[in-house]
Amino acid sequence: MENEKKASLWTLFWTFAKVGVMTFGGGYAMLPILQREVVEDQHWATDEEIADYFAIGQCTPGIIAVNTSTFIGYKQRGIIGGIVATLGMVFPSIVIICALAGLLTQFIENIYVRKAFSGIRACVCVLIFNAVWKLRKSSLKGVLTFSIFLLVTLISFFFGISPVYIIVVDILFGVLYQVLILGRKEAKG
Repeated sequence: MENEKKASLWTLFWTFAKVGVMTFGGGYAMLPILQREVVEDQHWATDEEIADYFAIGQCTPGIIAVNTSTFIGYKQRGIIGGIVATLGMVFPSIVIICALAGLLTQFIENIYVRKAFSGIRACVCVLIFNAVWKLRKSSLKGVLTFSIFLLVTLISFFFGISPVYIIVVDILFGVLYQVLILGRKEAKG
């Protein structure tokens, strides 16, 4: 989705800083918030594009939410946009880590602090489930994609194969499918 007017650098920074505040639980916990900000509020991407960004962000080194912010910032304002969006995403984490580092060592054994982290972990599970639920709408279209989803889910749960290998096989399958199956259909049509 191309907007006529690109986001300002401040808007990029501020938008991703708001998402970055939700650093508890890592990149996956930020995905539903990132989707809401980028797709629903700012209209910088469609649901399909954000699903693609999440997939690419997962395949590249680093945290998925940070990688996604870099892609979106780059789409909006080029290299400087990618840098500013990335800085916006990581800035709250840096501030939070610096603030908590000194305090946490003093209070880590406190029962209330441990219980608070237990509650945060439970919320993170819900946030991750929410992201998956939203992604399924734009990702599971048709019998083929649903079949791939089921196959990958079963392989992941029962065989413990590394996600890296699964992603590589899926990429190869997608390329082969595009070239061999869809290429033949286009040649006939």
